[in-house]
Amino acid sequence: MKKNYLLTPGPTPVPAQVLEALAKPMIHHRTPGFQAILKEAVEGLKYVFQTKSDVYIFSSSGTGAMEAAVVNLLSPGDTAITVEGGKFGERWTEICHAYGIKAEVIKVEWGKAVKSEEILAKVKAAKAKAVFTTLCETSTGVTTDIKAIAQSLKNTDAVLAVDAISGLGVLDLKTDDWGVDVVVSGSQKGLMLPPGLGFISVSEKAWKLINASKSPRYYFDLRVAKAAWEKTDTPYTTSVSLVVALNEALKMMKAEGLENIINYSLKLADGIRAAAKALGLKLYADELCASDAITAICAPAGIDGEKLVKTMRDTYGVTIAGGQAELKGKVFRIATMGYINEFDIILGLSCLEKVLSQMGYKFELGAGVKAAQEVFLR
Repeated sequence: MKKNYLLTPGPTPVPAQVLEALAKPMIHHRTPGFQAILKEAVEGLKYVFQTKSDVYIFSSSGTGAMEAAVVNLLSPGDTAITVEGGKFGERWTEICHAYGIKAEVIKVEWGKAVKSEEILAKVKAAKAKAVFTTLCETSTGVTTDIKAIAQSLKNTDAVLAVDAISGLGVLDLKTDDWGVDVVVSGSQKGLMLPPGLGFISVSEKAWKLINASKSPRYYFDLRVAKAAWEKTDTPYTTSVSLVVALNEALKMMKAEGLENIINYSLKLADGIRAAAKALGLKLYADELCASDAITAICAPAGIDGEKLVKTMRDTYGVTIAGGQAELKGKVFRIATMGYINEFDIILGLSCLEKVLSQMGYKFELGAGVKAAQEVFLR
């Protein structure tokens, strides 16, 4: 009997406590009982977002929260800076174009991170009202230096919006301390939930743009969400069971401690990186900006990365992620976010070694697992 193991960058495994919360009887969303749960969940989100600002919840994927950021901050004809260093950076540009917003694109070589000075120069030249960038570019395994970018924009009028969908609760993101204006995320990655919830935090600086925006908006109108939240409510029917489960997941994270979670993700990622090197495999991302949320590894010469991923999943029940767009078949990716521990990583690496060997790649069997174990024993 085949067991299934999930090591993908979303959806991620869901803990038993969260599954139990999902199975609780349905309650009505316009009741004091649900309002108490909602209030507690938002306070938990503030803890993970590291912000004192309110965090708004949408019944959508993280992309819905990205769209909310664009449509609320800007008006048709406005100029924004978008950073494209992978598939998900490109999404900011696509959303801007959908709403008639001029996107001044900074193209970044895949596997590398944007420089803060490049963003600042572009903001000044284009007189941009907003910058849209990505904390963790999931397609390449790169983490962006958000702190440096926020610092560089501190004395400008531009608002900084960050896609932290795959990075929140995994990588450090001090929203308030660093001066990040808008952070968006989703439920199915570091927060250990099924897909279906999007989140967005908004600074006072950002609210000035929101109140001036002329873009058409209805479901994602943050002004409406803010008015509803003043009554501890949501403007429309929310995903009740997911919010109940969110509250449970956030309690688990708070009990563990955000700093401990971030450090553990680093340890897991270090283990994978050590394993890859021990197997003679090349890491795709520049090590100066390699993400601790997901590691992209180049498929060795003569090995089809797509076939590798498919075999691990369909034959052995271990699901990792393949490459996207121009990296399809060229890399495979292993996540270290959410409800994943070192023994999950050891199992995944063991399966990886087995399939690589079956596909004809020559290496010392067990070398990767041994290297990871040595990291985990430190």
